[in-house]
Amino acid sequence: MGKITFYEDRNFGGRSYDCSSDCADLNPYFSRCNSLRVHNGCWMLYEHPNYMGHQYYLRRGEYPDYQRWMGYNDSIRSCRMIPEHRGSFRIRLYERGDFGGQMMDFTDDCPNVYDRFHFNDIHSCNVQDGHWIFYEEPNYRGRQYYLRPSEYRRYSDWGAMSPRIGSFRRVDYI
Repeated sequence: MGKITFYEDRNFGGRSYDCSSDCADLNPYFSRCNSLRVHNGCWMLYEHPNYMGHQYYLRRGEYPDYQRWMGYNDSIRSCRMIPEHRGSFRIRLYERGDFGGQMMDFTDDCPNVYDRFHFNDIHSCNVQDGHWIFYEEPNYRGRQYYLRPSEYRRYSDWGAMSPRIGSFRRVDYI
């Protein structure tokens, strides 16, 4: 079971709230989030309620200010615990929507999509096993998108505004 503690102020100060499960609306518990501790588990944090807006992937550790988790601001309004996955990992990426165009299968992390695909636009994908994080930029930088096992017919299905994906990695608890 996971646990995360949110703090209103930097360096773990101010009002705090402990959470150990998915929460679609954190508004009742704190007005801003400037630091946090991930006691255990892996989490996705969202800028808006109902798992919308910018997404931030966090593993176990301490984050004394929102820039440490690559946050754009101090607004965290929902969170989701990523379940531990002990099996294999497999994702199928497509260069066009509705699973069209060139397709590639992956079972490992990819630090640079362009180097492997020779283009950066991923319009659809099928997460067959495991949980994955897409990043807009190479080397696991930029906006993040959490994908769990499912079919994603278009990039907006995983919350992106464009099909540009620079890198991706498995959510691994190790």
